[in-house]
Amino acid sequence: MIRKVYLPRSVDGAASAMTTYGIPLLVVATTNSAMLAGLAFALEWLPRLVAFTVAGTAVDRHGAARVFRLACIGRTLAVTTAMLLTVAGYGVPVVVMVLAPLTGFLTECSYLAAETTGGEASRRAGGRAHRVQSVLLGIDQLAMLAGPLISGLLLEWGGPDLLLGTLATCSLLAAALVPRQPTMARATVARGSGAGAGWRTLRSLPALAWLVGGLIVSNTAVALLQAAMPVIVVTGLGRSSADAGLIWSAAALASLFAITAARRAIDRWGLWPVGATAAVLASGATLAIAQADTYRAYLLLIAALMAGEGGLTVVLRTLRSHLIPSEVFASALSLTILLLLAPYPAAGLLVAAIPPEGIGPAVTAAALLQALGLFTAFARLRTLPTVPA
Repeated sequence: MIRKVYLPRSVDGAASAMTTYGIPLLVVATTNSAMLAGLAFALEWLPRLVAFTVAGTAVDRHGAARVFRLACIGRTLAVTTAMLLTVAGYGVPVVVMVLAPLTGFLTECSYLAAETTGGEASRRAGGRAHRVQSVLLGIDQLAMLAGPLISGLLLEWGGPDLLLGTLATCSLLAAALVPRQPTMARATVARGSGAGAGWRTLRSLPALAWLVGGLIVSNTAVALLQAAMPVIVVTGLGRSSADAGLIWSAAALASLFAITAARRAIDRWGLWPVGATAAVLASGATLAIAQADTYRAYLLLIAALMAGEGGLTVVLRTLRSHLIPSEVFASALSLTILLLLAPYPAAGLLVAAIPPEGIGPAVTAAALLQALGLFTAFARLRTLPTVPA
């Protein structure tokens, strides 16, 4: 399990976190422009949505290991090329704007392949699926803990070249670590795979559909905060890129503790009570963030928000691994991730379009929608048949 699932996912998670948080920081540090930072965020996330329509079918047909390896190698080549261009004297903002969509697409391909492998491991675990998912989510949160902080420090100490070189090294190492024999091999083309199978599967699972719907609304608030945070911290509060990265690293640490607590709480109280508690924590923290005006307040409240999000994600992954049939798992998984990530490019475009002083009211509106969406979803889930934790 460690060699086939956990280790490749750990290294790829580090590369993914550095990509997600490092590119917007790189733009802000070199241009000090909120508009370009938001645009880079949107350019990074838009191709990720396209990736899931392609990667889900590819994994169902060709196996998770092959897709994972090819995606990591592609990201290595893209980042290495960008690094060589910056060394040759090309402007960093231009190079990054081209790099963002490429790395976004490839990162989500590798993530979907890793999630498919994790889903198979969860099914083999049976009633202990939430424990496997908590380990996988813990790996993601550890990567998120290290990625933003390392990105900020590399940018402060060595500039864009050191950041890009480290990202390329992590991507290449992830490709080398994946086992030669695929863990989710397909002898033949999976029937009914693709977006259509994903929609049919989601419609047939009302509990999963309602939970995904509530998390879409919640992710709208999280995406807006993630897109705006470099602007808020670097431009608004006058702090460094490392300080901006530290906020999300602290949030990842809080989320890691929440994941551990959620695993034990599900053992004792079940899936839905833990999910409802996490929803209250997440929505309450976002409402408080809308009124924050200091760096310390942002750091503490973002940590509380991501702790709630960590608990919600354990619930989602556990339910998903229980309910989705294995023969269409990657297709259905790609659809749910696509829906959950749809708010991210929209948030980047919004940050690029509005003036910095408009970010606060936008966060307030998103927080109110988040609270309403999560309340509605969990109120509906109480009346639906569920699977045991």
